[in-house]
Amino acid sequence: QVQLQESGPGLVRPSQTLSLICAVSGASITTNFYSWGWIRQPPGKGLECLGVIRYSGTTYYSPALKSRTSISRDTSKNQIILQLDSVTPEDTAVYYCARLLRSSGHYEFDHWGQGTQVTVSS
Repeated sequence: QVQLQESGPGLVRPSQTLSLICAVSGASITTNFYSWGWIRQPPGKGLECLGVIRYSGTTYYSPALKSRTSISRDTSKNQIILQLDSVTPEDTAVYYCARLLRSSGHYEFDHWGQGTQVTVSS
């Protein structure tokens, strides 16, 4: 029932800011005990979580990307917003939005968007 859809530019120039939107349907981003995160996967590499935002609005960021990352939300539109500043070609990746919850004694991203390809190139 929960559906997530990422959208944004497919191409970003180096040093610019990447902005992506995750549109959530089938669940409210303010529902208690859920968090919503941004994860990326560069070509040939593993998954990397950029950060999450709780239902309350509290945010948590990867230490490696915290200085460049901002996750916010638009509750009226039920959207999660990612901003990544000063991008370089190393930021080229498929970017995913996903829901985080506690299940069976552990935390997991149980619902994912299909992902959107972002290429950083001049």
